[in-house]
Amino acid sequence: MGFLDKYASQILGITRIMAGLLFMAHGTTKHLNFPPSGMHPPLASLGGAAGVIEIIAGALIVIGFYSRPAAFIASGTMACAYFIAHAPQNFFPVLNRGDAAILFCFLFLYIAAAGPGAFSINKK
Repeated sequence: MGFLDKYASQILGITRIMAGLLFMAHGTTKHLNFPPSGMHPPLASLGGAAGVIEIIAGALIVIGFYSRPAAFIASGTMACAYFIAHAPQNFFPVLNRGDAAILFCFLFLYIAAAGPGAFSINKK
Protein backbone atom coordinates (compact mmCIF):
# COMPACT_ATOMS: atom_id res chain seq x y z
CA MET A 1 0.00 0.00 0.00
CA GLY A 2 2.63 2.47 -1.07
CA PHE A 3 0.04 5.15 -1.78
CA LEU A 4 -0.35 5.74 1.98
CA ASP A 5 3.39 6.14 2.62
CA LYS A 6 3.25 9.92 2.27
CA TYR A 7 0.53 10.07 4.95
CA ALA A 8 2.27 7.81 7.49
CA SER A 9 3.04 10.62 9.95
CA GLN A 10 -0.51 11.97 9.81
CA ILE A 11 -2.03 8.50 10.22
CA LEU A 12 0.25 7.84 13.21
CA GLY A 13 -0.78 11.18 14.72
CA ILE A 14 -4.49 10.48 14.29
CA THR A 15 -4.05 6.96 15.69
CA ARG A 16 -2.17 8.42 18.70
CA ILE A 17 -4.93 10.97 19.34
CA MET A 18 -7.75 8.42 19.10
CA ALA A 19 -5.95 5.86 21.28
CA GLY A 20 -5.21 8.54 23.87
CA LEU A 21 -8.84 9.70 23.95
CA LEU A 22 -10.12 6.15 24.36
CA PHE A 23 -7.53 5.45 27.06
CA MET A 24 -8.39 8.66 28.88
CA ALA A 25 -12.10 7.72 28.82
CA HIS A 26 -11.30 4.64 30.94
CA GLY A 27 -9.83 6.91 33.61
CA THR A 28 -12.58 9.53 33.49
CA THR A 29 -15.26 6.89 33.93
CA LYS A 30 -13.46 5.63 37.05
CA HIS A 31 -12.77 8.96 38.75
CA LEU A 32 -15.06 11.55 37.15
CA ASN A 33 -18.03 9.27 36.41
CA PHE A 34 -17.96 10.39 32.78
CA PRO A 35 -19.30 8.56 30.96
CA PRO A 36 -21.34 7.23 33.88
CA SER A 37 -20.48 3.74 35.07
CA GLY A 38 -20.61 1.63 38.19
CA MET A 39 -16.81 1.42 38.44
CA HIS A 40 -15.46 3.80 41.08
CA PRO A 41 -12.35 2.27 42.64
CA PRO A 42 -10.75 3.93 45.66
CA LEU A 43 -7.91 6.23 44.66
CA ALA A 44 -5.42 4.24 46.75
CA SER A 45 -6.25 0.92 45.02
CA LEU A 46 -4.68 -0.62 41.91
CA GLY A 47 -7.75 0.32 39.88
CA GLY A 48 -7.63 3.85 41.27
CA ALA A 49 -3.96 4.24 40.41
CA ALA A 50 -4.66 2.86 36.92
CA GLY A 51 -7.42 5.46 36.52
CA VAL A 52 -5.02 8.28 37.37
CA ILE A 53 -2.48 6.93 34.89
CA GLU A 54 -5.21 6.60 32.25
CA ILE A 55 -6.24 10.23 32.65
CA ILE A 56 -2.76 11.78 32.81
CA ALA A 57 -0.98 9.55 30.29
CA GLY A 58 -4.02 9.64 28.01
CA ALA A 59 -4.04 13.44 27.99
CA LEU A 60 -0.30 13.60 27.31
CA ILE A 61 -0.65 11.11 24.48
CA VAL A 62 -3.57 13.06 22.95
CA ILE A 63 -1.71 16.36 22.84
CA GLY A 64 1.59 14.76 21.95
CA PHE A 65 3.52 16.15 24.89
CA TYR A 66 6.16 13.68 26.09
CA SER A 67 4.07 11.07 24.37
CA ARG A 68 6.87 8.48 24.22
CA PRO A 69 7.32 8.16 28.00
CA ALA A 70 3.57 8.50 28.56
CA ALA A 71 2.87 5.76 26.01
CA PHE A 72 5.53 3.53 27.57
CA ILE A 73 3.96 3.92 31.02
CA ALA A 74 0.48 3.37 29.54
CA SER A 75 1.73 0.22 27.80
CA GLY A 76 3.08 -1.18 31.06
CA THR A 77 -0.12 -0.27 32.87
CA MET A 78 -2.13 -2.24 30.33
CA ALA A 79 0.22 -5.22 30.54
CA CYS A 80 -0.25 -5.25 34.31
CA ALA A 81 -4.01 -4.80 33.96
CA TYR A 82 -4.20 -7.78 31.64
CA PHE A 83 -2.17 -10.15 33.81
CA ILE A 84 -3.67 -8.99 37.12
CA ALA A 85 -7.34 -8.48 36.22
CA HIS A 86 -8.08 -10.36 33.00
CA ALA A 87 -5.80 -13.38 32.55
CA PRO A 88 -6.80 -15.07 35.85
CA GLN A 89 -10.44 -15.18 34.68
CA ASN A 90 -9.84 -17.21 31.52
CA PHE A 91 -6.98 -18.09 29.17
CA PHE A 92 -8.67 -16.62 26.08
CA PRO A 93 -8.66 -12.80 25.78
CA VAL A 94 -12.09 -12.73 24.12
CA LEU A 95 -13.56 -14.59 27.09
CA ASN A 96 -11.68 -12.72 29.84
CA ARG A 97 -12.51 -9.35 28.21
CA GLY A 98 -8.83 -8.41 28.10
CA ASP A 99 -8.56 -7.89 24.36
CA ALA A 100 -8.72 -4.09 24.72
CA ALA A 101 -5.94 -4.16 27.32
CA ILE A 102 -3.75 -6.20 24.97
CA LEU A 103 -4.43 -3.86 22.05
CA PHE A 104 -3.71 -0.77 24.17
CA CYS A 105 -0.52 -2.38 25.47
CA PHE A 106 0.93 -3.04 22.03
CA LEU A 107 -0.38 0.14 20.42
CA PHE A 108 1.19 2.28 23.15
CA LEU A 109 4.41 0.28 22.94
CA TYR A 110 4.51 1.07 19.21
CA ILE A 111 3.87 4.79 19.85
CA ALA A 112 6.65 4.79 22.46
CA ALA A 113 9.02 3.37 19.84
CA ALA A 114 7.83 5.24 16.73
CA GLY A 115 7.15 8.63 18.27
CA PRO A 116 4.04 10.79 18.22
CA GLY A 117 3.70 11.42 14.49
CA ALA A 118 2.01 14.58 13.23
CA PHE A 119 -0.15 16.96 15.24
CA SER A 120 1.93 16.76 18.44
CA ILE A 121 3.15 19.56 20.68
CA ASN A 122 6.67 18.16 20.71
CA LYS A 123 8.29 15.56 18.53
CA LYS A 124 9.87 13.58 21.39
